Amino acid sequence: MLTTILGLIGFIISFFEFRRGRALGYCAHLWARLILFFSGINYSVRGLHHLESNKSYIFAGNHASEIDILLAFAGLPFWIVSIAKIELRSIPVLGWVMRAAGHIFVDRNRKSQSIESLKMAKESLINMPRSVLLFPEGTRTKNGLLNQFKRGGLLLGIEANIPIVPIAFINTFAMVDKNSLTLRNHSIELRIGKPIINDHNDYESKRGIANHVQKEVQYLIDN
Repeated sequence: MLTTILGLIGFIISFFEFRRGRALGYCAHLWARLILFFSGINYSVRGLHHLESNKSYIFAGNHASEIDILLAFAGLPFWIVSIAKIELRSIPVLGWVMRAAGHIFVDRNRKSQSIESLKMAKESLINMPRSVLLFPEGTRTKNGLLNQFKRGGLLLGIEANIPIVPIAFINTFAMVDKNSLTLRNHSIELRIGKPIINDHNDYESKRGIANHVQKEVQYLIDN
């Protein structure tokens, strides 16, 4: 109910704002904070001082559970969108709201369409700056360990000249496993690293970006 109400409010407001989708970004931030509050989930955020409130970022982190999305939207006071599978675009209400909020849809089953979608996303982010939430592992971890990062979405940071920020979700894996809806009582934390600024759009930067970001996320998890 909360999701529907806030989504529809933001959707309606978006028709009257200059930067369409920004209101929905604020609604998503409020939505996540309220869900965590009413669920009795204690969370903390560390490292916000690394970021500037008037900038956009590519946030890239580990994916331990669905709680990660809530924690990211609650803990990061930015207009954040996600890179979502194309199927979500057709879902009534959810698809409308995500499109209005500026989320990026990618057809993961067809490589050519996926590449074209990312090209369009780059132009969209340049014309209307906003932050992007990425899970470069591609799927949730099955054992709590960090999986190999893929560079696909991270290339947006290089090509659109947007700083990439490593983030780590702590204790979210311990709250719920991949096939369960039962939450365990654990305090969770969002750790934010220093932005990685790519000044050179060259081959070496593109090839090594996934490994570099993965190492930074692992450092945050361990420390």
